[in-house]
Amino acid sequence: MANSDAQRTQMETGEGFIAALDQSGGSTPKALSLYGVEPSDYSGEAEMFQAMHDMRARIILARDFTRDKVIGAILFERTMNDTINGTPVADLLWNDRGVVPFLKIDKGLEDEAQGVQMMKPMPGLDALLAEAKSKRIFGTKERSVIHHADPVGIAAVVAQQFEVAAAVTAAGLVPIIEPEVNIHSDTKAEAETMLKVELTRHLNELAGGVDVMLKLTLPEEPGLYDDLAMHDRVLRVVALSGGYSTDDACARLARNPRMIASFSRALTEGLNVKMTDADFNTALGSNIDKIYRASI
Repeated sequence: MANSDAQRTQMETGEGFIAALDQSGGSTPKALSLYGVEPSDYSGEAEMFQAMHDMRARIILARDFTRDKVIGAILFERTMNDTINGTPVADLLWNDRGVVPFLKIDKGLEDEAQGVQMMKPMPGLDALLAEAKSKRIFGTKERSVIHHADPVGIAAVVAQQFEVAAAVTAAGLVPIIEPEVNIHSDTKAEAETMLKVELTRHLNELAGGVDVMLKLTLPEEPGLYDDLAMHDRVLRVVALSGGYSTDDACARLARNPRMIASFSRALTEGLNVKMTDADFNTALGSNIDKIYRASI
């Protein structure tokens, strides 16, 4: 079986979750601070990103970070272009850890308008997708955010997501469409209902053989996205933790059995740069196990 076929099978039917290791420039300082690396510990962007790469490498090389529980991982562009112990990260993930590599491709968010934040323009997208394909990336992830139940804004977010997804699939990659709903929204449940309607409409318009994945906020109504998970054009529906604690996110995920996790902050909760490798592996292993159990 070709790598891409094996990866597709793993994403469609594998037991486990997708690790989100794609913090970018804006979210990197906060992620590092939670890990015990403060801005005073590095000087300039290059040192900041090196500290972030060192953290990601430690996670990827950890004892429990294997296909047994982690079936995929989303990378930041710098990580895709970097190496761990001399091996390109995507190759290390798949060949050594059995984990399917994805790439975050969005360039951040526009200012809020009509209750949502659209994705910023992505100049050079086709070239980036070609590079990702050449580096044996399986798919992409692109994020926008919904803050309020505004039907016009939500329709615009979903339309933009599927427009980008069309470019991704044309490049031979599988897109993870991520219209996040803010967990603090006072109209979260209403926004999720509107979002489901728009997602369903666009999925129904996809041509046969064009498949996508969805990354969605854990819904207020358990099972809300079950129909999407069973749609012919959807390989998998994954859940983002969205700021929930690991325990809260896992409890909510357990109420949505057709979703699996794709957690970032919840995955790294409690990890610290000063931990011994044994303590780090134990703490990360505990988080991985919690998220895995909630995902299956």
